[in-house]
Amino acid sequence: MSHQVFINQPTLFSKLLIANRGEIACRIIATAQRLGIKCVAVYSAADTNARHVKMADEAFYLGPAPAPESYLNSQRILTIAQQANVQAIHPGYGFLSENAPFALACAQQGLIFIGPSADVITTMGSKSAAKTMMATADVPLIPGYHGNAQDEQTLKHHSQQVGYPQLLKAVYGGGGKGMRVIYHADEFCQALAATKREAMASFGNDDMLIERYLTNTRHVEIQIFSDNHGNCIYLSQRDCSIQRRHQKILEEAPAPALPRATQIAMGEAAVAAAKTINYQGAGTVEFLYDEQGQFYFMEMNTRLQVEHPVTEMITGLDLVEWQLHIANGAPLPLTQTQVKINGHAIEVRIYAEDTENDFMPASGHIAYLSQPPASRHVRIDTGVVQGDEISPYYDPMIAKLIVWDHTRDLAIARLQSALAKYKIAGIKTNIGFLTLLLQVPALQRANLNTDFLLTHAAVLAPTHVNLDYELLLAGLALQLKNEQSRPLNVANNSENHDPYSPWSQTTGWRLNQPSTNTVKLATTNNDHHDSQHYTLTLTTLIQGYQVHIDGQHLQQAALSTGYLISGELNGDELTAFIDDHRVKATVVISPLHITVFYAGNSTVLFRQSIMQSTVQSTVQNQALPSNIDNEFETRITAPMNGVIVSILCQVDQIVDAGEPLVVMEAMKMECNINAPIAGTITTVLYQAGDMVEDGAELIQLTPSLILDNKEQA
Repeated sequence: MSHQVFINQPTLFSKLLIANRGEIACRIIATAQRLGIKCVAVYSAADTNARHVKMADEAFYLGPAPAPESYLNSQRILTIAQQANVQAIHPGYGFLSENAPFALACAQQGLIFIGPSADVITTMGSKSAAKTMMATADVPLIPGYHGNAQDEQTLKHHSQQVGYPQLLKAVYGGGGKGMRVIYHADEFCQALAATKREAMASFGNDDMLIERYLTNTRHVEIQIFSDNHGNCIYLSQRDCSIQRRHQKILEEAPAPALPRATQIAMGEAAVAAAKTINYQGAGTVEFLYDEQGQFYFMEMNTRLQVEHPVTEMITGLDLVEWQLHIANGAPLPLTQTQVKINGHAIEVRIYAEDTENDFMPASGHIAYLSQPPASRHVRIDTGVVQGDEISPYYDPMIAKLIVWDHTRDLAIARLQSALAKYKIAGIKTNIGFLTLLLQVPALQRANLNTDFLLTHAAVLAPTHVNLDYELLLAGLALQLKNEQSRPLNVANNSENHDPYSPWSQTTGWRLNQPSTNTVKLATTNNDHHDSQHYTLTLTTLIQGYQVHIDGQHLQQAALSTGYLISGELNGDELTAFIDDHRVKATVVISPLHITVFYAGNSTVLFRQSIMQSTVQSTVQNQALPSNIDNEFETRITAPMNGVIVSILCQVDQIVDAGEPLVVMEAMKMECNINAPIAGTITTVLYQAGDMVEDGAELIQLTPSLILDNKEQA
């Protein structure tokens, strides 16, 4: 990025507080420290050892992990700002970045708020007020209800008038939170209640607007910048159409296949919107673009966006540097005609989530992390390192991976290569899903729309991979790891100091017989019906190991002659010969599971003996109701780490299949847990407010069929 645009400008403030966390705080600290500004970080109990805390010059404790008690505690942040003697506060994006009372309080205390004024945030922060203003400026709007009346009856009435499908959206929302697509009238009441809860939890306001849900449209946004001297420009466009649950997962700039006339019209509309409200700083004006070439105003975000790096990559500008200088009173350093666009950039968000389970957020320990090397083509914005915990209290994004190249095709190839080098073990991620996404022909042709994931669900579903090599690599790595630990085992054996004695060995040595080891692995750590179990028998030969595999979905070689394997393990890096095929892989071994990174794929295999003892211990320690036959109970478990929002059932209640039983929240997203079958609730193990772990048993239910049979007997 170019750092020469602000020359001979007023001296910047010397100390800055970043009222945010994770990759956002790290991103801001990097630029601020480059400019000679000392940085003050804030952190919750969950972030005591976080990367942004270590990067900052100083750090102050905010409070407990939940955001309302820490990163949304504006009074505590302002107190710290005074205590640390800072001159400015950067709110990042998210949390307090679009909080008008916070911006006003900063001004009242003489602090520079890195963003627009409180009045502007109030005006544009309300999606209803923003749409009303855009209507007076003749900017096309999507049909819908943007009124102040918020009682359920009024909203339901307007819902029916708008028609279906429709989008229910938090007036003060953002980031995909507080949004629901409603396809039928009978879904409205339940969707309204859930969306209001999400909105209140994320934004402290549950006002709603209703819009007609347009299909086959693209999400195109314009990055604008304004100063307090009356200047405003736009910095190209970004396409953010590929989303899940209205949250972006891939963004690119410039927006591909967008007519030049439309690019200019969108940019000028965005600038006009900003000038209408005397905007100052970085902002994003978002539009929907349909097949007929018409664009509609959606909303304006009065902050920097998560996807701003793609704009930086094609313009060569540091937008955080721009924010700091403009907040300090400097004029824009470029005019519209001086903005130069070079090449193409794409960003994907690396999330901790289970893409095979409706993108449920995941949390847990990052046991292993290896990233592609940074270069002028590859950039990584992250707030985590190996060994960190992904907390259920915040957004599940691990990092942003951004690539740049001269053309879009080259950028896609560059991103595919970078993803193949991104390796994370210990927690589920969407890396495999992103790899599949980049292979979809429609994406490569830039045939994009906001329903992309739904339209291409079949090709994005993970396909069954023959596990022969992954199993062999896992077995070989375990064998070599075991052999490497032998000297340590012998040294620690106080009863036998002869390292050459066969009785000291852990190789499976047998008198007059070949050495044989057995490894048992499985594809899941639970009793899922689709879990596969495998037994590997490794026989030691002079030239390596003869391996036979007993299990399903294997090539014939594994069932007959087996494989001849050998290799060398250096840390987690494995070089293996499988028959006459030399391959390289990364194999991460933990007490419970083995993660194999091979040929761009990641495979998690569970060590079955440990898995079985863990499950057995869990079952033995579980208290079960004495009046129910254990084998007939249906146990309903948590699909993710999170907090119980509400329990919608009680003991002895008869429920239908599909009836909501529990509402959970994790990482600002609500999840309804429904009855898988009809039956009677026998046990409720948690209550509202409880924190539960992924897989925790929540409800015990006896199926109706079992009860009917008992009564007949």
